[in-house]
Amino acid sequence: MKNLARLLILISIFSIKSEAQEFTKFFEDAVMRIDYIHMGNSVNEEICIDRIFRYEGWSRNNKNLIDPFNNGRYYIRVYSVTAGELIFSKGFDSYFGEYQTSGPAIGGRRKAYHETAVIPFPKDKIRFVVEKRNRMNGFDAIFSQEIDPREPNIIFETLNDPAVRIVKAFTGGDPASKVDIAILAEGFTLSEYDKFVDDLEKFKGYIFEQEPYKSLKQSFNIYGVFKPSVESGTDEPRAGIFRNTILNTTFNSLGSERYLLTEDNKAIQDLAAYVPFDAIYVMVNHKRYGGGGIYNSFCTFTADAQFSKYLFLHEFGHSFGGLADEYYTSSTAYNDFYPTGIEPNEANITALREKEYLKWADLSTPGIEIPTPWEKADYDKMDIEWQEQRAELNNNITRLKKEKADPQIIAMAEADYAMKDKAHSENVDQFLAGSKFTGQVGAFEGAGYVSTGLYRPMLDCIMFTKGDKPFCKVCEAHLIKVISFYAE
Repeated sequence: MKNLARLLILISIFSIKSEAQEFTKFFEDAVMRIDYIHMGNSVNEEICIDRIFRYEGWSRNNKNLIDPFNNGRYYIRVYSVTAGELIFSKGFDSYFGEYQTSGPAIGGRRKAYHETAVIPFPKDKIRFVVEKRNRMNGFDAIFSQEIDPREPNIIFETLNDPAVRIVKAFTGGDPASKVDIAILAEGFTLSEYDKFVDDLEKFKGYIFEQEPYKSLKQSFNIYGVFKPSVESGTDEPRAGIFRNTILNTTFNSLGSERYLLTEDNKAIQDLAAYVPFDAIYVMVNHKRYGGGGIYNSFCTFTADAQFSKYLFLHEFGHSFGGLADEYYTSSTAYNDFYPTGIEPNEANITALREKEYLKWADLSTPGIEIPTPWEKADYDKMDIEWQEQRAELNNNITRLKKEKADPQIIAMAEADYAMKDKAHSENVDQFLAGSKFTGQVGAFEGAGYVSTGLYRPMLDCIMFTKGDKPFCKVCEAHLIKVISFYAE
């Protein structure tokens, strides 16, 4: 038994040394940041490289360099020109990819977005390739360019902005073997630094209250990155409100009133570069409900919303875990986001094309009917009625703000909305808890923004409805795999 233990230790050490040697064979201990422009409309797209930066110190995992998850609409693949082999890859979604499904893009309007790929700094020439998932769930190259790490135009960036402050909110260990989360301040003025620190502490607590993060707490490092904004808050274009902020976030992204994103990717990357990061949060200093999450890009959430904890965890499920939205009654800016007849690549929704091969069959409840005949008609009636009422209430608040109504009247309208939103959320929880399928894993129709044809694993999940609740068993199992990939 002792000899077997020694053998396993030796194999482990050899494996670690081999992986380290593979990294040092192709890469230096530095970061290459490739900024590029992604532009087009629904039927065409182009990419061109903007600028390339070098930062000293590769603080990310140097073992798992090839992405195994087959998730995301796009993939970055990096090949060694001399060795002719794949040496780095990463799946991701992008703001441009979402724009392609929007009405303006379908109408032919072209738009450009700034995006970034962060890779280890190569020792020799590489071929940088961006691929896009096709309708058959394979990938096609849409951009390819050789990059010589010795070219003189690569910018050796020194990070020395005196306005930037770093807060180490939680330290689990060496960044190379942890999930490193950067939480960036947005819409916090210089006088609101203490609020940012307090909010950071609050949301750090939220993430470690939630499984699987709670059990895997030591797999994380969390950093706060503060740079003051000139003004507090964020843009609300429908209300005619615009704020001068450091990351230029805005509600009404892609025309969806609750969608809160930024098109200023460069500002995000410039600020996040001050700390090691595998994932980026943007914490927005605002009380209105809103957020967004783009897989392996970034996510946003408002710090003072009634459901801010839910936003914080739900949006991170998108951006870090690559989990799909499981709701389907709310309006979105997307069209044909999940093409009919194609199996979604996210772990937590399925088109159920072959029900005997359910993608989460290993977690399903023995003997459960597939698809699972839940109380969908009653739920739909209740939730669709609320969505219509919610839209009216929000439109009224927007009108009052735009007309610069008495702040007390606006506050009363916001309080009325919050009360009704909370009551509806509690009604939904009560309704789902009363189902005979509560706690079971099956295939429940309604997911991915559509009422029919897509299915989620359980009746409820933090990816389905608002509130203080767990991830479903399928989402939790997938998140554990993602955490292990970064923290191995």
